[in-house]
Amino acid sequence: MPTFGRSLLAHWWLDPAITYLNHGTVGATPRVVLEAQQAWQRRIEAQPAAFLFRELMRVTVDEPGATRPLLRQTADVVGEFVGARGDDLFFVDNASTGINAVLRSIALRPGDEILLLDQAYGAVAKAAGFVAHAAGAVVVTVPTPWPAGADTAAGCVDAVEQALTPRTRLAILDHVSSHTALTLPVAAMAARCRAAGVPVLVDGAHAPGAIALDIGSLGADWYVGNLHKWAFAPRACGFLWVAPDRRAGLHPPVISWGLDAGLAQEFDWTGTRDPSAVLAAPAGLAFMREFLGLQAMRTWNHDLVWRMAHELAARWGQPWTTPEALVGCMATVPLPERIARRGEAAAPALKDWLFAERRIEAQVLAIRGQAWVRLAAQVYNDEADFERLAQAVDEWPA
Repeated sequence: MPTFGRSLLAHWWLDPAITYLNHGTVGATPRVVLEAQQAWQRRIEAQPAAFLFRELMRVTVDEPGATRPLLRQTADVVGEFVGARGDDLFFVDNASTGINAVLRSIALRPGDEILLLDQAYGAVAKAAGFVAHAAGAVVVTVPTPWPAGADTAAGCVDAVEQALTPRTRLAILDHVSSHTALTLPVAAMAARCRAAGVPVLVDGAHAPGAIALDIGSLGADWYVGNLHKWAFAPRACGFLWVAPDRRAGLHPPVISWGLDAGLAQEFDWTGTRDPSAVLAAPAGLAFMREFLGLQAMRTWNHDLVWRMAHELAARWGQPWTTPEALVGCMATVPLPERIARRGEAAAPALKDWLFAERRIEAQVLAIRGQAWVRLAAQVYNDEADFERLAQAVDEWPA
């Protein structure tokens, strides 16, 4: 097992002159995984047509005894990692693509409702609004407790239940919220929805790799996740998991040759594209398991961000009451009062200044009228990285 901290930067192409505290936004791919991707690219280029149409995928229904296509073999590996059958898992470029596919499969009528948490990712909210507007439906945004405290998990569950109506046709629930970084009680929220007969789409963009994931136990109808964030796959690499009884009417956003030949055929071929990121995803999983140690990695990331969140909040004289059960490997903490009172405009200004003047890449966010900083811990980070962030915030001249 390697020693975690900045010494591990040698396994990434990250610029060592930059303090990188923003792994959650688009991930960072280890060198060994990029080498695996390049090996796939060389194999593809040796005979592109034969690889893409004979080995990678199949746009016709499989013959009994036929060799399983490479994308389906990869789905089996990823499925085992996230607690799902490979046959129920389909690759997409990112979580947003999978969410768009599900949204466009829902038959909406005027007055119908799509339920969203107020912690929903902005692109997800836009997609839901776009689909709802086209059908004359509405998006219902559920207010959830924030800042987080001892009652936040129960409050989220109750808030979802209270927002359900006979017109609710779909609930989109966050597993790990992008802005607040909270690991939400998605199984309990999904149970309330299912009791009301409302299907559930879970946005798990930040979950695979970051936290232990068993999709089959969550009670979701659809689950989307990214592998290029915390699971170390190259970009762009995400998946859509579909419960067997939720396949009817579902199609990828791009219709191509696999139409009506089954979801694997439809999603595995949406036109000519580079599949090497997906094919290299198992190398990312192997890097976690065999080099870092999966549990050791998660323990380091969680413990580091948990300690640093408390230390920075105390340093800045701000309360931070998030329960540990809601923290994975990210935490969102309030900035000092002199920054907070400037309102949401302080967020982009501070974010840009940190990068331009202090070479720190950190996610500064506007939440409910106030600027917050989202701390993200990866194995190449250590306490000194967060100290540099804290000192820079203290020195911001605004």
